[in-house]
Amino acid sequence: MELLLELLTEEMPASHIRSAREQLESGFRRELDEARVEVRSLRALATPRRLIVAADLAEGQEDREETVTGPPLAVAKGPDGALTRAGQGFARSHGVDESRLEAVSTPKGEYLGFRRLAKGTPTAEILGTVVPRVLGALSFPKMMRWGESPFRFSRPIHGLLCVFGGRVVDTAFEGFAAAGATVGHRIAAPGPVRARTFEEYRDGLARSFVVVDPEERKKRIVAGAEAALAPLAARVYPDPGLLEDLALNVEHPLVVLGSFPEAYLDLPLEVLATAMREGQKLFSVVRDGEQLALFIGVADAAADAKGLIRRGNERVLRARLEDARFFWAKDRESPLAERAAGLKDVLFQEKLGSYEDKAQRLRKIAAYLCDKIGAADVKAPTVEAAALCKADLLTEMVKEFPGLQGRMGGLYARLEGAPAAVHQAIYEHYQPAGLEDDPPASLSGAVLAVADKLDSVVGALGIGLPVSGSSDPFGLRRNALGVCKIALERKLRFSLPLVLDRVLAAYGDRLTLDRAAAKAACLDFFSGRLRFILEKRGFRYDLVAAALAPGVDRIPDALARVEALDALKSSSQFEPFILMAKRINNIIKGTPAAKVNPDLFAEKEERELASTLSIVSGNAQPMLARGDFARAQGIIFKLQPVLNAFFDKVLVMAEQKKVRQNRLGLLQSISRMLLEIADYSLVVIEGEKGAKPRAAR
Repeated sequence: MELLLELLTEEMPASHIRSAREQLESGFRRELDEARVEVRSLRALATPRRLIVAADLAEGQEDREETVTGPPLAVAKGPDGALTRAGQGFARSHGVDESRLEAVSTPKGEYLGFRRLAKGTPTAEILGTVVPRVLGALSFPKMMRWGESPFRFSRPIHGLLCVFGGRVVDTAFEGFAAAGATVGHRIAAPGPVRARTFEEYRDGLARSFVVVDPEERKKRIVAGAEAALAPLAARVYPDPGLLEDLALNVEHPLVVLGSFPEAYLDLPLEVLATAMREGQKLFSVVRDGEQLALFIGVADAAADAKGLIRRGNERVLRARLEDARFFWAKDRESPLAERAAGLKDVLFQEKLGSYEDKAQRLRKIAAYLCDKIGAADVKAPTVEAAALCKADLLTEMVKEFPGLQGRMGGLYARLEGAPAAVHQAIYEHYQPAGLEDDPPASLSGAVLAVADKLDSVVGALGIGLPVSGSSDPFGLRRNALGVCKIALERKLRFSLPLVLDRVLAAYGDRLTLDRAAAKAACLDFFSGRLRFILEKRGFRYDLVAAALAPGVDRIPDALARVEALDALKSSSQFEPFILMAKRINNIIKGTPAAKVNPDLFAEKEERELASTLSIVSGNAQPMLARGDFARAQGIIFKLQPVLNAFFDKVLVMAEQKKVRQNRLGLLQSISRMLLEIADYSLVVIEGEKGAKPRAAR
């Protein structure tokens, strides 16, 4: 049966809407799963004024058999087996015939009890409590309260629509009883819209100038822009983030084409695009890579017949571009090197010092990274860029448009005649801004970006800044994801633990955590971000866990490990080998480390296993060293037949202590080699749950 839920509010910002959609979907799935209600489908939609849930749910819980227990059996029955007064009272209180009573075993002992069929609760009744619980649990980066109520939410609430199976659910939230109707577009069609199904709701709101699906609004924006620009053979300057925000900022997207004086085209494309984006959420328009004196805007309206929206945007944009042109000329009066001297007065973080301190750390970290990845040819320009990359924080342009950090420094450096590797590194060092953003195109930019992001992550974690839920004031997740993305895409195989040591050393005694604790926190944090990236790429969670278990050293190796596991998961060799690896781990679990003494080998099979291990290890080690885990794994599979023979013929847990420890040491050696690729014991085999492992011989 169909559930339709809408919480009507004042206009919410895009960041709040994104967060709420994720929380709604996960919250309802969790609550309904705990309530034993089958969820056939569920999705969360939204507009600036509406949080929407559309789901297909079972009509109610399935009936289930349950056991009702009473007094302990020793109290409920006498020595002759007859019910005592306590036993009879239990049967009478539950209205059950004494013949249905039986002994029920529990962890606390045996009790008198009986089995009965428990009727499932209807879903409509369950929703009555689930809906307010999920809505009440929503949290936002900034919350407000209104009137005299202590309740806090993103924005004031105006109504609740909740129907299940075409009927209004008996529920309420913050004083609003659920209804079967909502309202249309606040300006274009504010009248009531009744709905018993999602289709009726969607179509009714569409007639009232509200498009409920953000993806549909996005498509309309793209189609409208393409239609407006097709006669000009032009297109919008790509800005996926702006498109996402605009789709969440309007209920009925109206695409508007406007213009500005061509005199402003002497400004860089980056400045024009940012002035339009940050001030008014406008798209730049380009043709053959060149900026045109046009923009595309998106309004939440049914029409702009008199051109008021277009002219209003043009008037405001003209003033902003005039400011930008003034800043562009003013900033070029002072070179970056001169501005960099003022970074000592710009605070990076209270405990971590100034931006001049950060720039000095970046020079050391960038130089070290260049040495470790064999990039001697870009070392000097990258170190030079590190000294200058934060200087544009003192420019008027960046003060007005913070989104141009780095890029303005790169543009100014190029105008000053800096080498390409220098100005490119400065321009690119904030990249990528997210997983969908491109990493730096130049090697010098990639190195400086890694250095900058590592410095921020280590500093923040090293002074104990919290990162939890929606709280990430330093953008640490974004920075860690950026380091991982750059290392993965450019295959930068630097040792993360060693680089962290260098960053920690560069901070000196500024950090509040000791170096070992700070390093451990950083490695754990990067492991979590890598897990996120790999699972987002579609790899199975257990394969990701197995690949990351050896620890995060060279970031590209984590991807190579999980790719090796993924490529062979359908191989006929894979499952038997996984089970064998699990068997080895089970045998050696909790045993003290033991050395292998070939003189103690008593059986042919253990000598053959030791010999094969030596050959396989010798062949695999060079492959492991260069990160070729797929080939190394294929070589290691050759242990399978000799391991089978070993387990069939050799008693591992021999009575003689030295022989037993020697055989355990041999298995420990195999386990250590396997762990250089992955912890195979974490791989889940279908049908494995509940199966008992074969006993060790």
